[in-house]
Amino acid sequence: MTARCRFHLAFPVSDLETTEDFYVERLGCRTGRRSDRWIDFDLDGHQITAHLAENCGDRSANPVDGDLVPVPHFGLILSWNDWQQLASRLEGLQTDFVISPRVRFAGQAGEQATMFLRDPSGNALEFKAFRDESGVFALPDTAPEKSG
Repeated sequence: MTARCRFHLAFPVSDLETTEDFYVERLGCRTGRRSDRWIDFDLDGHQITAHLAENCGDRSANPVDGDLVPVPHFGLILSWNDWQQLASRLEGLQTDFVISPRVRFAGQAGEQATMFLRDPSGNALEFKAFRDESGVFALPDTAPEKSG
């Protein structure tokens, strides 16, 4: 694949109104097509679709670098500056983070800024940035249980 590909993700939500408020007001997404059962959002050019469903927000987690990372989760890899701006915006909105904004693997291959939060239906999102973009798939200089 040589052209920029976009991903599509459909995920369950319990309420469309609070979901729309979260994705538009907190994350800055634009809305697309919609029905009374689903809404498309533009997440930095990627199409994510919130569908009304009964079971939302799996609460599983795996240890990564001292944190319990929610699984499943989705999100974006941002530039370092864009990540800092989003972190500041979310902190200013008094966001309840699952894992507050922080830097992982500092000074190592794969050094990254990361933060986790949940939408109103409990779906986990991660926003991250790499100090060096070439580190997206780099193996950190740590034990296997700390790779992420």
